[in-house]
Amino acid sequence: MNRILLIDDDVELSELLQEYLAMEGFELSARHDGEAGLQAALSGEHDLVLLDVMLPKMNGFEVLKALREQSSLPVIMLTARGESVDRVLGLEHGADDYIAKPYHHHELVARIKALFRRIDFSAEESSSHNPYQVGELLLDPSTREVTLAQERISLTGAEFGVLQCLMENTGELVDKDTLSLAALGRPLMAYDRSIDMHVSNLRKKLGKREDETDWIKTVRSRGYMLIQV
Repeated sequence: MNRILLIDDDVELSELLQEYLAMEGFELSARHDGEAGLQAALSGEHDLVLLDVMLPKMNGFEVLKALREQSSLPVIMLTARGESVDRVLGLEHGADDYIAKPYHHHELVARIKALFRRIDFSAEESSSHNPYQVGELLLDPSTREVTLAQERISLTGAEFGVLQCLMENTGELVDKDTLSLAALGRPLMAYDRSIDMHVSNLRKKLGKREDETDWIKTVRSRGYMLIQV
């Protein structure tokens, strides 16, 4: 049974979600402030976090930033509908995906299942693939480690999925739907900037190549390409 941590100060909603997700085969535990939520997220007892933005003691962005310093645990941000800034900030701080509140329970379960599908698929595929290498950039699916010039780069699960998909297709255009399936386990939705933000985060972490060019090229309105060295 997949174990989910909900960090949300709405106690009534938390209780309803516990019952609903139990019927879907998930075990949900809840914390109602940022500090307690961060401690629980770092305990190693959960497989995924649902993280609200507005929290007492520490807000969701502070929790996510602190969590990402120590863990790549998958995180779905819960943002207010219409607050696109919150979604962008969540992705910039290392969230894997987001869903706008108020949401229908079916929609939330679909996002959760999609992310777990991506995680399970990555685990199954990792043993059957040799490492990918482009110049000094090396990605090893079996250990889920990425190194650049032998320096380890810490990536979230979604960032790792995007980079692996790009490296599998080095020198070729990869459309955003394909990247979304690889990183999030779901097709890209209308006005969804999640893949753009994950690529932006990757660019920052990879930095420039020796010739001062980017590792990843944008093909406007179509997708992205990892440039061959």
